[in-house]
Amino acid sequence: MTDTKQASTTLSNIGVAMFTVADQDAAIAFYTEKLGFELRSDTSFGENGEMRWVEVAPPSSRARLALNPPMRDTPGGGGIGVETSDVLGEHARLKAIGGIDLDAEPMQTPGAPLMFMLRDPDGNTVVVVEAPPAA
Repeated sequence: MTDTKQASTTLSNIGVAMFTVADQDAAIAFYTEKLGFELRSDTSFGENGEMRWVEVAPPSSRARLALNPPMRDTPGGGGIGVETSDVLGEHARLKAIGGIDLDAEPMQTPGAPLMFMLRDPDGNTVVVVEAPPAA
């Protein structure tokens, strides 16, 4: 980027990331029962309540993940990163649960934190990354 000017903003937080999913109920089950997320919102909206807004999140997270039906194309193709202080323990926990498309082992490359990836049933990717040490 060559322009060094910074525009002033009032934006302060990434509140919601969004994944497209084929089945919102199945996605809720995956994220809550397999990954241990909380259901934060499940609300009907629209003129006749024909649409549904669903949000899940890790228990202590301010940011949420919306699980939306596709608006145009097919579901899947999104990606988010989540942090943990125990990558190896979380990988072992998810592996023991079973039924998760999970990397065989966590990986670490020079200059990057310990991490592994998993895919939800719609092909969205969740990267589980070692949280940086507290300052």
